[in-house]
Amino acid sequence: MKTIIDKTFHWEAGHRVWSQELDTNYTANGDGCCACRHRHGHSYKMKVLLEETVPGMNIKKTGMVIDFKMIGFMKDFVDDVLDHKMVLDINDPLHAEDSVWLLDDDEELDFKTLHKMPEGYWIPDITKITNQMKKFKWDLESPKSKAIIEKYEGTILVNFLPTSENLASWLLKVAQDKLAPLDYVKVTAIELNETEKSHVRVEA
Repeated sequence: MKTIIDKTFHWEAGHRVWSQELDTNYTANGDGCCACRHRHGHSYKMKVLLEETVPGMNIKKTGMVIDFKMIGFMKDFVDDVLDHKMVLDINDPLHAEDSVWLLDDDEELDFKTLHKMPEGYWIPDITKITNQMKKFKWDLESPKSKAIIEKYEGTILVNFLPTSENLASWLLKVAQDKLAPLDYVKVTAIELNETEKSHVRVEA
């Protein structure tokens, strides 16, 4: 007998699917608006599904697949990394154009203003951004400077289009990597709702 448990997490975040294309032969009323190319937000709901590595082993020993409290690391990840953030593809031309001014004249456009995190995403280097602003003699206390800093503080970058399918695949790997030291439990799937009507399931 196989026992599967799941825990649900919620967050609010924005994204942009910069390469979206539509075939209007299949859209409602022939709608050709590529609205996902615009920066927009969703109320996300994610289920992390887990099961025993050996069916019945944990249940016999503890009555559980794993204590639900031990999946709390995903809440920390969601709260700290994703909630109220703008998730953008690092290859998005809009991001590239947006970042040109952060670079010295002799630098190529690359990841020099970013920190890569172990879970496979990048965050802007706020210190370098503020140093560049000082170099250009910007008043860091002005509303414009504060808005720019807040924008970068609220952005994370991933190396994929941040669609539901890709986000779910990434989150599956995050959960799998974290639980890898435990040989008695495995992550079998991630289910992700972008809206109440739109849902994806990615299985290991």
